[in-house]
Amino acid sequence: MISGKARVAGVFGWPAGHSRSPQLHNHWLERHGIDGAYVPLPVPPEDFSVALRGVMAAGFRGVNVTIPHKEAAFALCDEVTPFARRAGAANTLTFMDGRIHGDNTDGFGFLENLRAGAPGWRADAGRAVILGAGGAARAVAAALLDAGAPEVVLVNRSTDRAEEVARALGGPIRVAVAPPLEGAALLVNTTSLGMTGEPPLEIDLAPMRAGVVADAVYAPLWTPLLLAARAQGLVAVTGIGMLLHQARPGFARWFGVEPVVDAALQAAVLA
Repeated sequence: MISGKARVAGVFGWPAGHSRSPQLHNHWLERHGIDGAYVPLPVPPEDFSVALRGVMAAGFRGVNVTIPHKEAAFALCDEVTPFARRAGAANTLTFMDGRIHGDNTDGFGFLENLRAGAPGWRADAGRAVILGAGGAARAVAAALLDAGAPEVVLVNRSTDRAEEVARALGGPIRVAVAPPLEGAALLVNTTSLGMTGEPPLEIDLAPMRAGVVADAVYAPLWTPLLLAARAQGLVAVTGIGMLLHQARPGFARWFGVEPVVDAALQAAVLA
């Protein structure tokens, strides 16, 4: 039941209908018996600023932000966490005393999912290769560098975009036109390739004789990339856990409970 005192949060996106965040947060709300709700907020880019101020004025505790609003959200924040500043984008906003506090939990979600899906994984095990140079790639690269990765390589069709990300992050990061998989300890796909309705990701994993392959795509859960990795004896980590874990900090701030990621939650979201 939702009362007049319900705590409310939501997710901004354009479109927002694809987001699994409402199933995710409302599952936790029901599990913990919290008087609250989490709703989708489909808002076009030109209306984002007005809509964001509107939900804050309406008493929302905060919101998640997904494509294409993460960089716009970052620009509207009154204060941001160091990681959000490093990632150049915000996906988790908390409203406090008329101010917008911005965080980026994508890196946290990625690392937590990797640790859960590949027990014993260590950031300092060797080179990490990231496919893509968008917002997710930047967050993943920043998280890996902060965790102690000895080298991060960005592989993207547009080397200009990848070079821009590398310059912004600094440290042991470089750009390549082809994935240097020989000796790599980790391969991460942050592109949409392999997603339902998108072309498959065509890559030869043979040079990668050991290590972990992770995909940010979670629809389908087992992408062609992950199936190929598993067939080759590599550790394959699905993308659904990144979505689930990145939601934990926001839920705790808005609803006052530290949620748990488990099989029941994954089943509810995938259903």
